[in-house]
Amino acid sequence: MDGNNERLLTPGEVAALFRVDPKTVTRWAASGRITSIRTPGGHRRFRESEVRALLRGDSEPAQQGSPVALSGSPLRRRVATAPASSSLSG
Repeated sequence: MDGNNERLLTPGEVAALFRVDPKTVTRWAASGRITSIRTPGGHRRFRESEVRALLRGDSEPAQQGSPVALSGSPLRRRVATAPASSSLSG
């Protein structure tokens, strides 16, 4: 798909895919960890191919000519774990 017809995602859609808050996605864009496009109204949009590449763990986005600055570490999903506790059993 060429750059003119590619689907663009909102910060909320990207956040849902990474299971983070939309503000986190905005911070990633501001720090250069993911590239964004600004709409005429000033809102951020993200190329779906780039987001999918980051989800797969690819260091290079699918979109040609659009490098992603990952600041040395890829975006990662956080996984919450709770320690096993015997106090829950009664």
